[in-house]
Amino acid sequence: MPLIRIDVTEGRSDAEIKTLMETVQDCVLEAFKVPVRDRYQIVTEHKPGRMILLDTGLGFERTDQAIVIQVFTSPRTTVNKTKFYQLLADKLETNCGLNPKELLVSVMTNTDVDWSFGFGKTQYLTGEL
Repeated sequence: MPLIRIDVTEGRSDAEIKTLMETVQDCVLEAFKVPVRDRYQIVTEHKPGRMILLDTGLGFERTDQAIVIQVFTSPRTTVNKTKFYQLLADKLETNCGLNPKELLVSVMTNTDVDWSFGFGKTQYLTGEL
């Protein structure tokens, strides 16, 4: 069950944000094989100049179209993560017109005890999930 945080610079329309979110969810479903209703996404829009995303010495420049996707998830294999990164690059370019250089992705792994879906319970540990 990934929790996805998407950071963008202000200026995209509601339709563009919806397409972005749908595309990311499609990539989650395909790469991580989670149930369709395992969908937890948060989009945060920042004023121009409030995100600095350099290239870590790779030799390219990003624009205000750059996005950051953070994924909080249970452990995933290297194969699944690599597939996810490539799917995001491909599908965001196709569906949203996002140049792949404008995509920064980070995956943070956690365990069952790190999730509560409500009621103050750890549903993975109680057996409810």
